[in-house]
Amino acid sequence: MKYSLFLAFLLALSNLQAGMLSSNDQKVRCVYSGTDGNCVQPSLSSSQQLVVTVFGQGVAPTVTASPAQAYALAKRAALADGYRQIAERIMGVHVEGQDTVKNMMLQRSNVSTSVDALVRGANIVDTTFKDGLCEVELEIVLSYSQF
Repeated sequence: MKYSLFLAFLLALSNLQAGMLSSNDQKVRCVYSGTDGNCVQPSLSSSQQLVVTVFGQGVAPTVTASPAQAYALAKRAALADGYRQIAERIMGVHVEGQDTVKNMMLQRSNVSTSVDALVRGANIVDTTFKDGLCEVELEIVLSYSQF
């Protein structure tokens, strides 16, 4: 079991696309906001940690019993979005596509994505709510010692 978790961790490291090494705190930073794509692969030694930071967003529904309920639902949506982004960054995304062509013309194009992961130990760093949009900053720290 520990061997398979270690392999999953190594696979997760190979899937990450961001990071920079800080020599004084021995952490590798990986910041992902949904539009970032020009980063380098991080590499870890056994004494380092990988910190993955994401920003989840959720919109308050218009029909609610009270403004407090709208805020709570927007925050819950932002947390779910943040957890999804962490899972995508660490485990990767399964993409499946299907095209239907008739008479040499595209009739239908269907693309679906999915991710299957367990996210444990993510910390809420910051929460902002403005104009019906809730943004939650989530952070998770990965290290060899966890495996």
